[in-house]
Amino acid sequence: MRNHKTGTREEWLADRVALLNAEKELTRKSDELARRRQELPWVRIDKAYRFETEEGRATLADLFRGRSQLLVYHYMFGPDYKAGCATCSTIADGFNGFVVHLANHDVTLMAVSHAPLTKIQPYKRRMGWTFPWASSVGGEFNFDFNVSFTEAQQREGKIEYNYERGGHAMDMVSVPPVVLDNANMAGTDVATYTRQRPG
Repeated sequence: MRNHKTGTREEWLADRVALLNAEKELTRKSDELARRRQELPWVRIDKAYRFETEEGRATLADLFRGRSQLLVYHYMFGPDYKAGCATCSTIADGFNGFVVHLANHDVTLMAVSHAPLTKIQPYKRRMGWTFPWASSVGGEFNFDFNVSFTEAQQREGKIEYNYERGGHAMDMVSVPPVVLDNANMAGTDVATYTRQRPG
């Protein structure tokens, strides 16, 4: 164990109160960011995306499953992968527990991968997952939201990720998965928020 500073109860209390004040300031800043995030303009999605689900073919509107909001988790699982991304799998291990809570708040959680459903389903069963998961194989959904890249884009270094143009996709260290929030207003799908990599 490393050598750590020790002190009196009074010293600890003074430092703890200072830390509490910093935590409160961070909470205020976080609340302000949340407010600004909610005020982002929505972007209409007019493209007719198609997906494969356990229930059959689906449109983006179908993925909402009758709810007003769709939370898309772009699960990194490509057509040539033998298994899903290890980081995505660690995160997805918690989906079964909270998917019902999201549903009770009018939100559908849907994982989407570029792999075919014939690869996704056995992996999903092996992992013991029951949350909804769609395949966008053969479509442009993942490419349009900058979470999948063509071989040409990768060869030429034309990768745009996290709102920045970068080099080759394989140059990115520990690329986290992407969360996309959508809403459905009177039958119109809109993109409301995307989170890729913080910082």
